Amino acid sequence: MRIGTLYGLGVGPGDPELITVKAFRKLQESPVIAYPKKLRGSKSYAHQIVDMYINPGEKEMLGLVFPMTKDEETLRAEWTKSAKAIYGFLSQGKDVAFVTEGDPMLFSTFIHLMKLMQKMHPDVPIETVAGISSFNGSVNRLGIPLADGDDHVAMIPATENMEEMRRVIETHDAIVFIKVAKVLDDMLNLLEEMDLLDKTHVVTKVTSDEEVIWNVHELRGAELNYLSCMVVRK
Repeated sequence: MRIGTLYGLGVGPGDPELITVKAFRKLQESPVIAYPKKLRGSKSYAHQIVDMYINPGEKEMLGLVFPMTKDEETLRAEWTKSAKAIYGFLSQGKDVAFVTEGDPMLFSTFIHLMKLMQKMHPDVPIETVAGISSFNGSVNRLGIPLADGDDHVAMIPATENMEEMRRVIETHDAIVFIKVAKVLDDMLNLLEEMDLLDKTHVVTKVTSDEEVIWNVHELRGAELNYLSCMVVRK
């Protein structure tokens, strides 16, 4: 019996209509749909995006828990458990489509899963389907050209190193910061110091039904959702 193929499907930033035709086709063709699952059993963001395209009665739905912790032993155990669960279907010749918001090869849960599967079962065929990322969705919703001509563009995770953040801003024409929620006030202070607050925009869950486009001058002290992007266009 052949080994099934593991597909990493990028399903876009939030709007179900932004899924690609190819990702839609793989969802229809794959008998098993794997998705990140929250501990309390509620649907993950990626699952919500593709919900309208899936009839659970026709598919085997595989919810996988990926804990938000830095404890290496816990992470190793849970990731290995997830890889084994997926391989249980692949070894039966069933293709598995793993859905992930954005693009599967850009800051995605799928990247670590793919590497682990390649290590544990190098015979498993793995394919990815590109998806629209949140930074693409953000600049289009805001109507801000990300790059033109010879512009220099950066897309990086925001960190506590404000000197590094300053250097990135100084050396690029446009910057998209992801994971900005945890350092929001520090970033706003830096941008105010650089006289760039009026060039800054923040969007949460872009293109989805829960999208919020924030007034950047009223953001200090706010508790942003993890799925938030900050766009700085000089």
